[in-house]
Amino acid sequence: MNRDILLISLSAFFADLGYQAIQAIFPIYLVITLGATPLLFGIANAFAFGGGALLAYIGGVLSDKYSRKWIAVLGSAFILLMSAVGLAISPVLAIALFVGGWWGRNFRVPPRRAMLTDASRKKDLGRVFGFLHALDIGGGMIAVIILILLLASNVNQRSIILITAIPIVISVFLLVVTRDIREGRYKAKGQNKSNAASKINKSAFNDKSAFNGIIFATALYGFSYYSLGFPILTIAKASSSSLLGIGSYGVYLGVSAITGYYIGSRVRLNKIRVLGYMGYMLSGVGTAVLALSYGLNYGTGALYLGVALMGFGLGVVETMEPTIISLVRKEVKIGRRMGALQGSRSLGIFFGNLIMGILYVSSPSYSYTYAAIVSVIAGVLVLYYGMNFKQ
Repeated sequence: MNRDILLISLSAFFADLGYQAIQAIFPIYLVITLGATPLLFGIANAFAFGGGALLAYIGGVLSDKYSRKWIAVLGSAFILLMSAVGLAISPVLAIALFVGGWWGRNFRVPPRRAMLTDASRKKDLGRVFGFLHALDIGGGMIAVIILILLLASNVNQRSIILITAIPIVISVFLLVVTRDIREGRYKAKGQNKSNAASKINKSAFNDKSAFNGIIFATALYGFSYYSLGFPILTIAKASSSSLLGIGSYGVYLGVSAITGYYIGSRVRLNKIRVLGYMGYMLSGVGTAVLALSYGLNYGTGALYLGVALMGFGLGVVETMEPTIISLVRKEVKIGRRMGALQGSRSLGIFFGNLIMGILYVSSPSYSYTYAAIVSVIAGVLVLYYGMNFKQ
């Protein structure tokens, strides 16, 4: 832990404290309040992540050429567009603002992860990314709790969305006061840089096909990584309670935050195996539970179990993916690597949400079954391509 890691992680906490509340209420605001269809919600998420894929890669590339900090600050500032959704009175305008804010969010992810890598010793990367994820998603969990309390108190949905701008502004400020450093500043005391690099190269891998395979697997996982707005809508309609639907998002984020911190700081197993089995495949199991629970009418408790399993998988994925990518392909700069990771995931999510929206119209069970199968296949692929990864 050092000053820069703490500031970057706190910035993530406040960002999620703002936009995760919007994420939770947006499907209900768009579909139930503004009268859009679930398919339109799927299309909105497809555009958000599809365009975000390109912007994520561009953000990573620019962060290698220019200041990582100011690229991240620029992207973070655009997240404020999501708070402006509260001013929208038509589905089209609401979607446009939501998509624009999400593009800013994706643009800032690669440079922020690169900044975190710069501020960390290589041996601490797992713990550092686990800590970031815990604060990142922990902020979202608190946001959902506050959101539920405000809705239960009959606070207007538009007012709730607008006040999310406050923590997002705080998030931008914390990035502004973070130092813009480059890799190597925080080497272990007495450790020669060339020796450290050789140790890492022996324990990780630099093979181009292996790196591309990992990126392909993350993209495929993106095809199954749908917006949790779909389960929120499913649970809200199944229980006839919007609060129970939004509450499932809190469970998802809470389990994810705890898992990310524990996986990053405690688990010393092979990172590829953890990602494949406990990340991708377990996410698929959670989605399969949603499909069965809805199809067989098992009730809200079973739906919540599926969401919790998905949250566990997300905690593993968000911790292990950037850790692994930061240790491979040394000839490719870290910003570009993180941009490729975020971009490939977002490109997969573009198609994933589009397919989910189409299948959801026929039956939620069809959409969840599709996502479960694809997630498991992604787990198999990442295990295959990463079989030579030794860490």
